Amino acid sequence: MQVRHDAPLAPLTTFRLGGPARRLVTATTDDEVITAVREADDAGTPLLLIGGGSNLVIADKGFEGTALRIATTGFRLDGTRLELAAGENWSDAVARTVEAGLAGIECMAGIPGSAGATPIQNVGAYGQEVATTVTEVVAYDRHTCETVTIPAADCGFSYRHSRFKQDPTRFVVLRVRFELEDAGGLSAPLRYAETARALGVEAGDRVPLARARETVLKLRAGKGMVLDPEDHDTWSAGSFFTNPVLTAAEHEAFLRRVAERLGPDAAPPAYPAGDGLFKTSAAWLIDKAGFTKGYGTGPARISTKHTLALTNRGAATTEDLLALAREVRAGVHEAFGVTLVNEPVTVGVSL
Repeated sequence: MQVRHDAPLAPLTTFRLGGPARRLVTATTDDEVITAVREADDAGTPLLLIGGGSNLVIADKGFEGTALRIATTGFRLDGTRLELAAGENWSDAVARTVEAGLAGIECMAGIPGSAGATPIQNVGAYGQEVATTVTEVVAYDRHTCETVTIPAADCGFSYRHSRFKQDPTRFVVLRVRFELEDAGGLSAPLRYAETARALGVEAGDRVPLARARETVLKLRAGKGMVLDPEDHDTWSAGSFFTNPVLTAAEHEAFLRRVAERLGPDAAPPAYPAGDGLFKTSAAWLIDKAGFTKGYGTGPARISTKHTLALTNRGAATTEDLLALAREVRAGVHEAFGVTLVNEPVTVGVSL
């Protein structure tokens, strides 16, 4: 277990933003993770968990406590059952399941970050989310000081949400278990229209696993959503805002605002979200509110490839990023009456 003091955190995040941690611990085994967590909790020290750093916005002043970098490794396949250590690189793990001929997470290729973060955020993309394949999450319970195994049914999964996100100070994810599908080298049925179009097939069809993964990677790269240290469009947290989910009444009010601003023929994206709810596109809202690709003149700007990504052009501070996020959020609300919610976790700051 490595311990450093006054250690910079910016290099551990995909934004490359944030000040130092008073103490940075790097743990490479589950036991080291638990030991570091217990030490911090026993001392009453604030604790920040860091995996791949792809979903963090850290204050410029840094973190006055212990930052725990979870760098555990472990990839184990038993038939169609997969177990990943929390510190495993998610994108690499997806590639290995595709190589093994197993379907279920192939359309989440290229998502940055670690495996342990996936159930917290209920990570998803291109028609898949981990909630459909996760069977169990092994975690350290900071309330009971025990290691627990939580079945998927008790994880409280919903759109970009879970019980782990709901109660962020309780559980530290150690391992995630999945049930994948052997479909004879084919993908799971394609659920996302853009992916199906790119592959030249219909929604619901299956394609060879490698083709599905490669297509998703190309789609993501075209939007600046595959990490590249030379490309500032990827110095981001991916999608900065979640897609809004509206009640029927909110959706009707939203449609009226759209018609007033864009005309009666304007048709914003709308997808059923269960229980009379509708999900619309945050990227569409941002663009139609006037925040187009490349928007901004400072060191933090909207990606030139995708309106949903806020980026560090190389010299930004966290405050620069937050100023842009607040401008976008306020502009969307003024235009359409919808309040965007940030997807990344904020540390020492807020919108």
